[in-house]
Amino acid sequence: MEEYKKKSAEDLTKLVDEKREFVRTARFDRSGSTKKSTKGVGLAKKEIARILTEQNMRIGVDKKTTA
Repeated sequence: MEEYKKKSAEDLTKLVDEKREFVRTARFDRSGSTKKSTKGVGLAKKEIARILTEQNMRIGVDKKTTA
């Protein structure tokens, strides 16, 4: 998660959008075909969760400092 701490909020939002698009396309590509590796989808979902956690931590820190 150290790499996400260095990125700006806009970069994190863009990265989440890209990962969500990857998961969406992989899910629909997989639905009509035979078995494929689902490891990439799982890793992308974990990355999304890490990025969202970092964003929420930043929001929490901002609220604590202004309160």
